[in-house]
Amino acid sequence: MNREKRIKLYNRLRENDPNPDTELKYESPFELLVAVILSAQATDIGVNKATDSLFPIANTPQKIFDLGLVGLKYHIKSIGLYNNKAANIIKTCQCIIEQHSGEVPAIREELEALPGVGRKTASVILNTAFGKPTIAVDTHIFRVANRTGLAKGKTPFEVEKRLTKLTPDKFRQNAHHWLILHGRYICKARKPICSKCIIVNFCEYRKKELSDRLVIK
Repeated sequence: MNREKRIKLYNRLRENDPNPDTELKYESPFELLVAVILSAQATDIGVNKATDSLFPIANTPQKIFDLGLVGLKYHIKSIGLYNNKAANIIKTCQCIIEQHSGEVPAIREELEALPGVGRKTASVILNTAFGKPTIAVDTHIFRVANRTGLAKGKTPFEVEKRLTKLTPDKFRQNAHHWLILHGRYICKARKPICSKCIIVNFCEYRKKELSDRLVIK
């Protein structure tokens, strides 16, 4: 995909959703961190149901640490892999309390040093909680970037590097949210809904299904 087409694609996404945001519910960087850790192999809807139960009871590192492993598991047991996630969250709370004065760090290396926090999670926190123009590549973004031709790569890290390099600065802050939402609701894994796609004109996917669609230039 050339630069001109890429800019038009991002402009169309911005016109459709000028201020995109995560669908996870949160009111602080720490709440977002917990929600993102829980979201691995889980839906945002499922995570929100769990945090609706958890956060009114415990929504700071100290409160969740005091809640303990058993108490935390009670609130998140509906989430897949909740045993491992609970253990990582408790350890992360301890690290934040002991090493960061109870505040979520805003530095990638410090975030990635927390238990249960990898590169993708750190990128989400940096972007959404701290306003840094990072692009976290999950399964949806990986698919959309490759399928459309926006930024092809064999691994999430390759796609991240290409998206970061090729995405113009004015779009980089919101690119993560635009692409993840597009992948979640339109450019789906098994069968993309090309007939409802607002960027279909710029997409380079060869198997588009455009029946009964009025293409907008």
